[in-house]
Amino acid sequence: MPVDPDLQRALDQLDEAGFVRLGGGTPEAARAAYDALTRSRRGPDYEPEAVDRVADEEAPGPEGPIPVRVYQPGGEPAAVVAYFHGGGFVIGSIETHDPVCRWMANAVGAVVVSVGYRLAPEHPFPAALDDCAAALRWIAELHPGRPLAVAGDSAGATLAIGSALRARDDGGPELAAALLFYPSADPTSSQPSVEENGEGHFLTKQDVAWFQQQYTPREEDRADPHVDLLHADLHGLPPTIVATAQYDPLRDEGIALAEQLDRAGVEVQHVPGPGMIHGYVGFAAVSPGASAHRAAVLQRFAALLVPSPAEPRT
Repeated sequence: MPVDPDLQRALDQLDEAGFVRLGGGTPEAARAAYDALTRSRRGPDYEPEAVDRVADEEAPGPEGPIPVRVYQPGGEPAAVVAYFHGGGFVIGSIETHDPVCRWMANAVGAVVVSVGYRLAPEHPFPAALDDCAAALRWIAELHPGRPLAVAGDSAGATLAIGSALRARDDGGPELAAALLFYPSADPTSSQPSVEENGEGHFLTKQDVAWFQQQYTPREEDRADPHVDLLHADLHGLPPTIVATAQYDPLRDEGIALAEQLDRAGVEVQHVPGPGMIHGYVGFAAVSPGASAHRAAVLQRFAALLVPSPAEPRT
């Protein structure tokens, strides 16, 4: 099917405004441009979705405190979700993904903790993963007895599964589920969709290469299983949802990751995104189609994280 018409309209508006690409240039310029873009795509009448409480805190990290933002839904939370934002390991922040975390907290009925991990190239691999793993342990200690999940989009999805691998190998914490929106899983960028969708659909082939170079400037780091997920040992990971987008350069590596998880014996659901582009979760305010699709994905995630007693997971 063609690109969702509202997403296409948003892409056309970005072209008219002179938007070129997400990556390239200096990291500082890329971050500033992405911050401005994030504000613009929320729509002209944007107001933050209300949650019961929002608090900025700090988790202890390997190289100093890690900023986190905690979103508390109304009522008794059913679970806790550690959320890792996207942005190619270089751009993005707690602020850029604030709407996503508010929506997730209310939709799942979970405490959502957004993690402000260190960014490349100032802090290349494995700094971001070290921070995410440390924050995950801290979150687990604060919420004993509640189901704990990891979630993220794009680079954040890669960090989510990387944190799950760390938790498996380091003796915890135990995870109930994982949600991966359009993950980066192949540092070689050799999947067909990189060429097929590499221009004109928000994230470009050039962006992917630039982000990878910033995050893993050393070639040997790209062979690390926390980066090259398609060659990682994925057994023992929690039930996982992998959501991909039809017009995403990363589409095929997300599909391949879902297949790898299945072969490793992990309970996995692959949710394709007809008409969707990379980053569609952040375009929900200007695209009813993107909003409906992300809601359907999150409904699956909620069911996975907190199964109904009447319908136990098999």
